[in-house]
Amino acid sequence: MSAPPLFGRTAVVAGASRGIGLAIAEELMAAGAHVVRLARSLPDQAAERRTDIRCDVTRPEDVCAAADRVVAERGAPDILVHNAGGFLVRSLAETAPAEFADQVASNLTAPFLVLRAFVPAMVTRGRGLVVTIGSVADHVALPGNAAYVATKHGLRGLHGALAKELRGTGVRTTLVSPGAVDTEVWDPVDPDNRPGFPKRAAMLRPEDVAEAVLFVATRPEHVSIPELHVEPRS
Repeated sequence: MSAPPLFGRTAVVAGASRGIGLAIAEELMAAGAHVVRLARSLPDQAAERRTDIRCDVTRPEDVCAAADRVVAERGAPDILVHNAGGFLVRSLAETAPAEFADQVASNLTAPFLVLRAFVPAMVTRGRGLVVTIGSVADHVALPGNAAYVATKHGLRGLHGALAKELRGTGVRTTLVSPGAVDTEVWDPVDPDNRPGFPKRAAMLRPEDVAEAVLFVATRPEHVSIPELHVEPRS
């Protein structure tokens, strides 16, 4: 009987307590990886092939401490997935400065901190995979989502710059950009009863994005997938 495809690998998933991040963590763990989940709502605990670390990924000290612990205990991660982020449905005129700043912190500063803390150890080792979970909003301007779209476009730029910087290091990068995914972030929006929004039944499921990440993570090391769009069937 052959070993699972990710047996012996360590995967770090930021923003893994619910929704897409939780689905990704569970998918990678089912494929044999030891998964380190980072989220501010998780208590520090460990189980078979899983380590949870309480970590607010918008706080540099939390992220650096988490990275130091992971590298000390398990070495550089084989797979790094950044999924944490915030979602805001507001037009530009309706967006308060504090709301815009919060979107920047969640969707742009947090991935910067996670990448900056974990990637150097991966480069030193000379291999690994960095997966950034973007959005359809990282390449499509959506009305009524001014701050969210701005930060997701910024995330695409951040990931793109990192991909260029990592050429020749052995560390691969993939930007996974899903369409609308049915998670609890839609609960206050109630898209089923708002014109111009996709119906929840037609959205992707978190498991769809998780399977896309697993696909990327199980490609041979000579295969690079720079970008992957995952969309619901129209």
